[in-house]
Amino acid sequence: MDGLPEISHPAIDIDLRYATADNICGRPIYARAGALLHPDAHAALLRAADLAQAHQLRLRMFDAYRPLAAQHCLWAALPDPDFVADPAQGSTHNRGVAVDLTLTDIGGRPFDMGTGFDDMTPQSHHGRTDVGPSAQRNRAHLLGLMALAGWEHHPYEWWHYNLPAPTRYAIVDDAANVARLMNV
Repeated sequence: MDGLPEISHPAIDIDLRYATADNICGRPIYARAGALLHPDAHAALLRAADLAQAHQLRLRMFDAYRPLAAQHCLWAALPDPDFVADPAQGSTHNRGVAVDLTLTDIGGRPFDMGTGFDDMTPQSHHGRTDVGPSAQRNRAHLLGLMALAGWEHHPYEWWHYNLPAPTRYAIVDDAANVARLMNV
């Protein structure tokens, strides 16, 4: 897997919020804005992007692989296991098999999802009826595209998807294994 070329897709935009101050920590917690995924997750993301593109839509990624140090920062900012995985157990992001994303139109304008990314409130849960009808439809559309591509959703975060049985993938936190992840 070493030396794999960077692969991109015309229906994927990268907007890594943890490389900016626009996140729950209020400061950048990533040194660079590169999105990495395990090869299995990368293939599933490309399937989702193909499905989105067939509907004249795009995917905007907010997060992918997350180093353990970043997980510690998030846990310090919000030690709530409904929204942030305890770094002692690791997260699906630490395994390189999770993505946080939203839908946009073909021009890159984000759809109404009822809340913003990282809105750690009950209104971010899937299936909410107290967000507007367009947000409910948009969440359902994202969920459908991602499920068809092989992803599972997180019940408390409309933006979070991971591969099934994520614990079969090891936590990645050393340079050799990070190098085996694929660029999105």
